[in-house]
Amino acid sequence: MRTKPVRLAFAVAALVVLAAACPALAADFQPPSGPGRLFRIVNASFDSVTALEVANTNATGYESIDLREPLQGGLTSTTVRLPEGTCLRDVRATFRDGRSEVYRDVDVCKASGLRLSAKGLPAAH
Repeated sequence: MRTKPVRLAFAVAALVVLAAACPALAADFQPPSGPGRLFRIVNASFDSVTALEVANTNATGYESIDLREPLQGGLTSTTVRLPEGTCLRDVRATFRDGRSEVYRDVDVCKASGLRLSAKGLPAAH
């Protein structure tokens, strides 16, 4: 008769541990915090990128992308979350000196990122 209370106590303890672990496990399976796909930006130019914006190729306005801090020049990179939209996008990068470069018709469905080159020629990768 002594084993039944021990088994009951063990079962209750196992349930308590499982109940405590479930919220932590569930947090790992939450959907991403924002819509859109992840996209890598590589700055291979010599100047820092201070702003990044994207637009659908058929739209007139650009949506700002949060860089959090300027993307330094010289092969630095960051991953950003693109807003929902079509596959073909125009990407506008604004540099520290105020000039902007527009990279037209970037296929964000086929490419996982965009390389901003020193010559102003984009390279989707």
